[in-house]
Amino acid sequence: MRKKILYIDMDGVLADFGSGLKTQSEKILKDYKDKEDEIPNLFANMLPMNGAVESFMELSKIYDTYILSTAPWENASSWSDKLLWVKKYLGENARKRLILTHRKDLNIGDYLIDDRTRNGADKFCGELILFGSDKFPDWKAVCRYLI
Repeated sequence: MRKKILYIDMDGVLADFGSGLKTQSEKILKDYKDKEDEIPNLFANMLPMNGAVESFMELSKIYDTYILSTAPWENASSWSDKLLWVKKYLGENARKRLILTHRKDLNIGDYLIDDRTRNGADKFCGELILFGSDKFPDWKAVCRYLI
């Protein structure tokens, strides 16, 4: 029997976007106001969300797990930054499991954990687990549901 396929979004689910912003100067934040995701090297500086790394490791034992993330088109470093983040925090457990796409609905799987419905998440063919919602406010709630 095959393992079920689980996709996990990166920003706001595995990685804390706000923690990356805290590493930036006031000038950079001003220059990139309303387009913060275009700040060079922002994504490599994010810390993991509370419980994200441990949850990824546990879920990877049960599911065929992938990171499914969108990289901002106007931020060329975001593509490599996301890979560096995955290597740093998830290591060999996530080797070659990072998928960067602007169309999450083109990936076939059983579950997608995402904090937004953009980039095709709302059209995903499996079950969308909306991270940060009332039903799934944190990693504990997600793991209770999936394990």
